[in-house]
Amino acid sequence: MALRFWQRKEKVQTDSAFSPVVDTHTPAPIPKAARWRRGLARLRDLLRRPFDASSEQSRQSREIFFSDLEEVLIQADVGVDTSLQIVERLRTRTPTVRTGTPSQDEAEALRSDLRAELRSLLEREAQPVEWDDTRPRVILVVGVNGAGKTTSIAKLAARLKKEGKTVLLVAGDTFRAAAIEQLSVWAERLGLEIIRHRDGAAPSAVVFDGVRAAVARGVDVVLIDTAGRLHTKTPLMEELKKIHRVIGREIAGAPHEVLLVLDAGTGQNALSQARTFQAAFPLTGVILSKMDGSAKGGVALAVGSQLGVPIRYIGLGEQLEDLEAFSSDDFITALFDQPPE
Repeated sequence: MALRFWQRKEKVQTDSAFSPVVDTHTPAPIPKAARWRRGLARLRDLLRRPFDASSEQSRQSREIFFSDLEEVLIQADVGVDTSLQIVERLRTRTPTVRTGTPSQDEAEALRSDLRAELRSLLEREAQPVEWDDTRPRVILVVGVNGAGKTTSIAKLAARLKKEGKTVLLVAGDTFRAAAIEQLSVWAERLGLEIIRHRDGAAPSAVVFDGVRAAVARGVDVVLIDTAGRLHTKTPLMEELKKIHRVIGREIAGAPHEVLLVLDAGTGQNALSQARTFQAAFPLTGVILSKMDGSAKGGVALAVGSQLGVPIRYIGLGEQLEDLEAFSSDDFITALFDQPPE
């Protein structure tokens, strides 16, 4: 009896390792603006610090205000150079405030200027996804271990299905059995088809079968999962290049999208990961995941300027609907606008 108990316990623990967390009840839908505010809450709270009225009372000079602002921008992982440039531009915009603590009106003017600076940076990165009549549209999703890649694929699949598109999932991460099972569970719960092999199979073989099946079945979109490889592992990166070549041989011009999943919580470290992937093959966009779990979301301001790659989607929470198409307007509004009473 004791043996059976521990066997049952072990099975439960194993299954829970790859089972997605799904509520047993259906929560009331959250308005889009509220999802953005919730997802960016930590970053918003950080950026508010220099403007907080209680802390302003103890300030002795305008320069301390700008020093505080510079510090929070760097903490938010906007990047040192970019943070210094933003603060310097704000200084030149407020020449009349020479000494002393900024007044309430001056603080509001500075807040408005900061908003304009951040919007300017983000608008360079915003690039909406353009869909044409190509079928199937092949989307290859890559990223390092723990970035939230498979979950992001599930969220993207749910979003595309809601838009009326037929989606085929391909379990190209054959290095971990749990990864295949995790994607299979999502496929079942979303009512989607999946192409999978046993764990340990050649990833390129799975992808080959997946692309062939997509053509034969006439699906709209193929979402291909890949191993959560470390960007420093050369053999694994070579395998990823092979997958890219296999897709291109089967469908001219494919993959149509190569999306890199970056964990917002890793901040500037995410950019070094991205550069290694860029060296292997061209990236078409970034999915910035786990934005709700970190105040380091300022990295969103650096992705486009430093990588030349647009942010396609942003993860604002754990629910399926919490993957949003990136919008500079929504981002800035969630950071600076007060919610309606």
